[in-house]
Amino acid sequence: MNHSNLDQRLNSLPADIWQRIAQIDELKGRWVGGVKLSPQVLGRLKKSVLVTSTGASTRIEGARLSDEDVEKLMRGISMQQFANRDMQEVQGYYELLTNVFESWDRLRFSEGLIQHFHQELLKYVEKDTRHRGEYKKQENKVHMVDEAGQSIGILFDTTPAYLTPKDMQELVEWTQQARDAQTYHPLLIIASFLVQFLQIHPFQDGNGRLSRILTNLLMLQAGYAYMPYASHEKIIEDNKPEYYLALRQSQKTLHTEAETILPWLEFFMDAAYQQAQMALDLLSAENLDKLLSPRQLEVWGYLQSVQEATPKELSENLNIPRPTINQVLNRLIHLKKIERLGQGRGTRYRVL
Repeated sequence: MNHSNLDQRLNSLPADIWQRIAQIDELKGRWVGGVKLSPQVLGRLKKSVLVTSTGASTRIEGARLSDEDVEKLMRGISMQQFANRDMQEVQGYYELLTNVFESWDRLRFSEGLIQHFHQELLKYVEKDTRHRGEYKKQENKVHMVDEAGQSIGILFDTTPAYLTPKDMQELVEWTQQARDAQTYHPLLIIASFLVQFLQIHPFQDGNGRLSRILTNLLMLQAGYAYMPYASHEKIIEDNKPEYYLALRQSQKTLHTEAETILPWLEFFMDAAYQQAQMALDLLSAENLDKLLSPRQLEVWGYLQSVQEATPKELSENLNIPRPTINQVLNRLIHLKKIERLGQGRGTRYRVL
């Protein structure tokens, strides 16, 4: 891509793109200022997103494992009914995304990191042994795949193999310089990098999955701290036709007089806004199945089945120690899900 053309396009964006960026950043600020969830709750949310994101990102490329299947696989449960390749891809994605969530602030964005990520992403996939971490040696095309993993059409031709090292060097250098100099808004830099990365398609396989890993990294490094708690990958899976269309509409114009990435920018910003809103919704404590621990859910469920109960009754009927019951009740009161009636030995609790 001609980066002088890109610079010109990014300096003349329509007002609705800037409006959407402002909305995303407002939600980003509200997340940072409003997040009061405990480390335990955040940890459970992160584990849930790891499963959701891994399942979604691999299904986009044709894998068949459900989120429940992914969770079982990560717990070491045998999954004989699935192709070995599906399980290998899932394990690589899950482990690499875990690393990004835990170490994003210590990782330096570079060509070397991208190649290392590719190697880690495919380290369990036997068929990809020879080209892990190396740019493609032969031409590849971008296919749109259906739910069965079958190609239903070619989206566009990618950068020729012999030009790939040069184009990747230029793309990464442009991205590094734009980030360091803060030439553009971080979301514009990230979106621009992604559309060009996917157009180059630098590796023989795994480019789509790697682009979503890199999205998480770049967004976290740009200060979007909610990334591990709402799945970017799930939004793309749920809007896969629009995702493919936005990419095709933008990428078919690259290297032409009518070059524009506006369709991709619109999709990317809408997806980023939806993700930020999903993350912020967690702060309302409405989603109890994610915000509450198993013990808290157990007490909550019991209280919903009776008119009221004492701590002693809860402890005896649920076989949970009294000190734990007291902690759980305090948590449910804090979330305004139950109320306390009476005092002392006569204290009872009921659902609001």
